[in-house]
Order: sequence, then C-alpha cells, then structure tokens
Amino acid sequence: MSNQSGQNYANHRQFVPAYHYFVLGLSLLILTGSFVNLTESIVHHEGLYSSSLICALSLCCNVAFLYMRSFSLRAQDRAIRAEENFRHYLLTGKPLDPRLRMGQIVALRFAPDEEFPALAQKAATEGLRNEEIKKLIKNWKGDYNRA
Repeated sequence: MSNQSGQNYANHRQFVPAYHYFVLGLSLLILTGSFVNLTESIVHHEGLYSSSLICALSLCCNVAFLYMRSFSLRAQDRAIRAEENFRHYLLTGKPLDPRLRMGQIVALRFAPDEEFPALAQKAATEGLRNEEIKKLIKNWKGDYNRA
C-alpha cells in the first residue's frame, strides 16, 4: 500500500537538533556549572550571594524550558482531541468513545478516514496503547503541524 504523505510510523517523531541537543545540552551544562560555582563559593566563603542567584536563575530557566514544551503540547493535544472528535462525528454520527485517553486520540490522528472509526472503537474496547494504535494503521496519514 502506498504512503503518499511521506510520513510513517518509523519517521513520524519530530526531532529538532537545535532544540533537543543544543538548547537542552547548554541549559544542563549551565545548571551543572552554576551548582559547581555555588559549591565552590560555599567552600571558599566568598561570592555566595551571587552564586546563589546564578544557581536559582539557572534552575528557573531549566524548569521554564521543560514547561514551555509541555504547555505547547498540551494546547496541541486539546486541538487534536477536538479535531478528531469532530472527524469521528462526521464519519459515524457519534462522538468519540469517552474511554479513549488523550494519548490514544493523539495516536489515532494518523489513521485515515477509512480506518479511523474501527480503530478508535478497537482502541477504546481493548485499551490499546498509543504505540499499538500507530502500528495498526495500514495507510498512514501524516501530521506535519505538531510541534
């Protein structure tokens, strides 16, 4: 079966090297360095105030870095849930089964209209995991808008 979208189970995950390697790596390096600097300040009894501020700022930046990603994904998940619920309603005349978890609905977005209702029902009744749902899709429908 042909895959017209170019996206499939093997390549659907988005990986941004500048974000996942550079920014994450640099932020962890800065956090580590700030704690080393704080430790040195404690040992030598000097610069404790500025070292503490740098450490706190670095910690705040790392926490913000993690939350930025989670907040944007949560907003996208809400949009995906609404889109997939509407698509299911258009195809079947019924909303999605309330037993479906958010991760399952996100995984179902890759199913084409022909496979979607049956796969959604199977996922709800059997409690399929996200990866199991994705592997059951025969004709992958790409999603290029997920961050």
